[in-house]
Amino acid sequence: MKTITFFLAVSLLYLTFCSPTPELPFEDRLQSVLDREIRASDTKGVSAAVLFPGETIWTGTSGISHDTVAISPDMLFAIGSITKNMVAALTLKLVEAHLLSLDDPLSKWLPAYPHVDSTITIRQLLNHTSGLYMFWENQQIWDDLKKDRAKVWTPEEVLSYIKAPYFTPGDGWRYSNTNYLLLAMIINRVTGSSLSSEFKQHFWQPLGIDDMFLSQEEVIPPNQAHVNGDNFQFGSGTRDVTFLPRASHESITYGSSGIFTSAASLARWSQALFGGRVLQLQSLKSMLQFVEFNPVANMRAYGLGVQVYTRSFASGKYAIGHGGGNIGTTTYMVYLPEYQTSIVVMVNAFPNHSVDVITKGLIRTVLSEQGAIGFIPYFEFFPTGLMISCFCVSLITVVIVYMRKRKRRP
Repeated sequence: MKTITFFLAVSLLYLTFCSPTPELPFEDRLQSVLDREIRASDTKGVSAAVLFPGETIWTGTSGISHDTVAISPDMLFAIGSITKNMVAALTLKLVEAHLLSLDDPLSKWLPAYPHVDSTITIRQLLNHTSGLYMFWENQQIWDDLKKDRAKVWTPEEVLSYIKAPYFTPGDGWRYSNTNYLLLAMIINRVTGSSLSSEFKQHFWQPLGIDDMFLSQEEVIPPNQAHVNGDNFQFGSGTRDVTFLPRASHESITYGSSGIFTSAASLARWSQALFGGRVLQLQSLKSMLQFVEFNPVANMRAYGLGVQVYTRSFASGKYAIGHGGGNIGTTTYMVYLPEYQTSIVVMVNAFPNHSVDVITKGLIRTVLSEQGAIGFIPYFEFFPTGLMISCFCVSLITVVIVYMRKRKRRP
């Protein structure tokens, strides 16, 4: 019993003296999350932003864009599927204007297409309960895309690659970019305009955001972070793919991807949307009506262009938003409703694991600062080697004391 007591005492001393006290300023702790992962991985660069209630914002970068050029906060990254969140919000804006209804069937707005049930509703497109086949699961579209990466595909050409649906509309959930391609087509039909023009009119101009661009319809300014990936040549290894032709990939993902922006602007969008400054209350409630399912990666439910993150991803808290990947970039947009805080992380690599590590680290740091989680983040800024050394010293001390006690026994 005395040995156990001694061990507990030594462990307490270890926690007290070997563990660090979080003396670093909060902003430095956020920055250390980025720096630590960039040092520990082969990820070249990251740009991040945390936006707090009252519009107080922290931005941080680490690593390089290319050569010796450091990532800067104003650099643009492709946000991939997070574009779906904007398309969903725009759809709800049109509902507010009584130009369409969430219960409208496809047949009201679009002609019939093979393997597309015309009774599918706009709501089912938005929350991925349509059952529609994901066009890029058809290998043939990749084979044809790679033949001419400079080709601009029409939506009708993309739809020709879809196969039989996964299930009857409303009978399940399955993520499919086909849903948002059809939504983009409907928006253009309803407005007689384009996605980029509608985004500007309804969102970017009212919010004062001047660095959001849709690749399929606008020229992306040159202040882009260089990106690294396999250019969807699966298994070919990663390289700088910034200047390789990408029109084919961008065009097939119309409606489901395509926006380029900075971390700070994406955080401002998240804060405005989920804070109630973009949509009417009823529209926001509709957006946040979720379909639950067995977790897929870090997603456990999906609303209208919004995902619910798994509890393990968000340090046990309720978190919503969206993730996205594109040629050479990976991005997360996370909103913590309880703390009215938005977190955005962008890395210039795809596929990439560091974006998960950094995002989870920033979430833990924010929650720790709020006193919302226990002492686990306490070790976040402590060198792992030193922590292990302290523990080993404690353990060895216990063993030595125990062996001496045994020798003293008659």
